Order: sequence, then C-alpha cells, then structure tokens
Amino acid sequence: MTTASEGRLAAVAERVPPLTALSVAVLAVSTSAILVEWSRAPSLVKAFYRVLFTTLLLVPLAVGRSADRRAFRRLRGRDLAVAVVSGAALALHFAAWFESLRWTSVAASVTLVQSQPIFVAVGAWALLDERVTARTVAGIVVALVGTVLLAGGDALVGGTAVGPRPTFGNALALVGAVCYTVYVLAGRSLRQRFPVVPYVVVVYGVCTVVLLGAAVARGHPLLGYARREWLLFVGMAVGPGLVGHTVVNWALAHVESSVVSVSLVGEPVGSTVLAALLLAEVPTPVTAVGGVIVLAGIAVTARERAAADDPD
Repeated sequence: MTTASEGRLAAVAERVPPLTALSVAVLAVSTSAILVEWSRAPSLVKAFYRVLFTTLLLVPLAVGRSADRRAFRRLRGRDLAVAVVSGAALALHFAAWFESLRWTSVAASVTLVQSQPIFVAVGAWALLDERVTARTVAGIVVALVGTVLLAGGDALVGGTAVGPRPTFGNALALVGAVCYTVYVLAGRSLRQRFPVVPYVVVVYGVCTVVLLGAAVARGHPLLGYARREWLLFVGMAVGPGLVGHTVVNWALAHVESSVVSVSLVGEPVGSTVLAALLLAEVPTPVTAVGGVIVLAGIAVTARERAAADDPD
C-alpha cells in the first residue's frame, strides 16, 4: 500500500466517529452466521474459503508496509510454533462453529460460541496466574447459568428448539468457544510483539492449511460450486472477516477496550435479529431467556477483563 493510500485511509478514519465505525463492525460480524447458513457447501469447505479469502485480502496490506515486512523477518522458530498452535485452534473453532449452525439455531449457536470471554478469563487465571476479580467471578457464574439453560434447557422443559439436533449443535458451539480461547491464549504473546496484520496473516495462513487438510481428508470437493456459493465465500471474508474484525482492531486504538469488548456482545443480538428476518428463525422462549443471561454474564466478564488490561 502506498503512502498516499495510507494517507487517504487515515483521512477517512478521522472523519468517521469511532463508535459509528464500531457499530458497523458489529453489524458486519453479525452477518457471518447468516452467510454460513445460506451456503449449501460442507462446513469445512465454507470455513476454508472464508479464512483463505480473508488471508489473501490481507496479504497486500502486510507486504505493502515496511514495518510489517520487518515484522515477518523477526519471526523465529518459537514464534512459528506459537503461530501453529494458535492457527490450528482457530481452524478447530471455525470447523466446530460452522458445523454447529447445521444442527441448532443461529441464536443459540452464536451466543454460545461468543461465550469465549468466560473461558479466556478462566484459562488466564488457571494457566497464566492472572488476577480474577469478584465481578469477573460473578459474570462467569451468571454466564454459566445461562449457558446451561440455553444449551439444554429447551429439551429439559419439553420445548422445540430450532434445528434438527439442537443439543449436539449447542455442544459444537461450546467446543468452538473453547478452541477460540486456546487461539487467544496461545497467540497472546505473539500478538503483543507483532503488528496486527502480520500476526493475522501468519496465524490465518496456518488456519487455512489446517482447514484445507481437514476438507481434503474428509473427501469434500474444493471446486465445482455454483457462482452463488463463491459469492457467499467471498462475502464471509469481506464482511465478517475483513470489515468486521479489521474495524474492531482499528477501534481499539480510538475507543476504550472495555467498550469494544462489551460491544461484541451485540453480535449474537444482531445475528438473532437477522436470522428472524432472513431465515424465519424465531428463538424459543427458553433460548431467548438463556441467551439474555449468557450475554449479561459475558458483558460483565468482558468489561471487567478489559478494564484490568487497561486500567487508565
């Protein structure tokens, strides 16, 4: 990317209120589950092309800036090992979450997969000896109560959840949340020492290779899809992958991290609304109540952790 292009992007960024940009990012991320549901391709193929196209879109940014090129040259064996673990965990996250959408509702799947701040807080306490405040514990307990209700409450009370195998789909969504936690914790040190674009390109590159291997091992065709499918693959990369997460990372430099963390709770809400409008998926009362409880717990936990990371 040229200096002139960077200057134009910076000028545009200065004219856009950060909270407006963050709202657009949350909306973009909220479309992910809808795009996945619209595609008829196998889950592993959808995940592979979503990550592949996102990586390809980011490569020009990574090689166009001298600071990012220098970051690539600083990569050493230990850094690559961390990237492999982080990228493999991210691949498992995408594979589990995309598959969960086949079996349960968008509302349940997206809410449960977004419970990863709870697992990150527990993992950081158990593995990294990070301090856990009383508010964090309270948020975790609230979220866990909501998770139990959301994941299995509908079946326990004899309701009819959306999806052919909601319990299985909910379990996969939780697996996706745990895998995302491994991705976050494993890559934390690497992310702190490298700019965001080179970090994402390396980790997403590993993730792409893992998903490619999994798709090939399962015998899924990689070509021969209708044009509609390719448009959906690109849409997953451009909307949620590039616009959503890139703008979120940009917002972190302009908005308090606690605000950004809590705003991401809006993804399950946005996805649920879009699913009702575009997929005719109306969540059951139990799913709605459980989802609200989970989101409340996530909001408390995410805000408390962000405040601890950024005490100013």
